[in-house]
Amino acid sequence: MAAVKDLNDEHLTTLLREGRRAAFAEIYQRYWCKLYSIAYYQTGVREEAEELVQEVFLKLWSRRAEVVIQHLGLYLTVAIKNQAYDYIKSQISSRKYQEYLIFQEIHHHRATDDIVNFTDLAEAVEDALGRLPEKSAEVFKRSRFENQSVREIAAGLNLSEKAVEYHITKSLRFLKENLKHYHTDN
Repeated sequence: MAAVKDLNDEHLTTLLREGRRAAFAEIYQRYWCKLYSIAYYQTGVREEAEELVQEVFLKLWSRRAEVVIQHLGLYLTVAIKNQAYDYIKSQISSRKYQEYLIFQEIHHHRATDDIVNFTDLAEAVEDALGRLPEKSAEVFKRSRFENQSVREIAAGLNLSEKAVEYHITKSLRFLKENLKHYHTDN
């Protein structure tokens, strides 16, 4: 039998279905970089891209006996894109919820007498934005102060939409952490 690295994808998938670890290892070696590139392009975050690729390979191994794969490269490409899509969808939902909480807190605090006035809060927001990385601050300002859409920001700053979403999420977390002393429990 030929060395595993010399086999074509069809033979590798047959061996994978049989539970051959060497076939799985070769598939991993052959496709990891391509899948990582796709995941990184989609998310814009290295660590998340790595985790998404690992998840695709874990699912491939755990479902090896039940999945019929016609074209391995296409199957893995679709799998990583779906994995990235699910991740981004969860991040957007999480970001929107965090944004809702932050703006609810700000609204609540504006209505109470025992917090600093709005000018002080605005200065604190500006100060916090000044401590963010330049790209994150720019993306946040365009999103929240200039009401630009993610697509408009991505085009204007030559970023992927996923990278814009990442910067907005990062900024919201940073602001929430740095403005928490403006919150009172009444």
